[in-house]
Amino acid sequence: MVAPVRRFKDNALSVAFLVMFLLSLAGQALAGMLDYNERQLVRGGDPVSFGRYVFSSDYAANVAENWQSEYLQFFLFIMVTVWVVQRGSPESKEPGQEGAESDERQLVGRHAAPDSPAWAQAKGARLWLYSNSLGLVMGLIFLLSWGAQSVAGQSSYNSERLADLRDPVGWGAYVTSPDFWNRSLQNWQSELLAVLSMVVLSIYLRQRGSPESKPVGAPHSATGVQG
Repeated sequence: MVAPVRRFKDNALSVAFLVMFLLSLAGQALAGMLDYNERQLVRGGDPVSFGRYVFSSDYAANVAENWQSEYLQFFLFIMVTVWVVQRGSPESKEPGQEGAESDERQLVGRHAAPDSPAWAQAKGARLWLYSNSLGLVMGLIFLLSWGAQSVAGQSSYNSERLADLRDPVGWGAYVTSPDFWNRSLQNWQSELLAVLSMVVLSIYLRQRGSPESKPVGAPHSATGVQG
């Protein structure tokens, strides 16, 4: 019994966020269905069931729209912080440490520790791939979710056009339309503002016990220090 409890405590953060994610996803589906059915009734259409709405293009477009902006945020933050620093922020490296850093500092190749991942001890393409795997995966998920948003969004957009007795548009026309870019940019700007706020506010403000904050007594100029 001790092992499962220990395993749960060791992974409690990911479990907590997974549960909150699933609850919010279900809540979005319920609220989205109610909103969709209200619009259907206004247009003289028939309401849909919860199960049908979950598999609809309307729901898929809304979910993918949020996912792509979140992964864009993380992708940009991961990549930009390699080369750009902010003095005093725990979200930044120390000034002067810009760049990919030395093999010794990164514990790769012949500098790898005995318990380093096997690919960190490799050479050539395997080492390069593993050294950039986080950014590559985040970027790939962003592109896939953005692509999913474009396909589902096109279907949802055309459903609305048909309901208004207008001709549907092709994928190319949709991804260059104001509707698509309005959906994308309204999410991008909020994510970028959130990152900017975290970078700057964490210079001067503290949250005791959080690894995203500097220790309460750390000076404002301390950079890359976490509590």
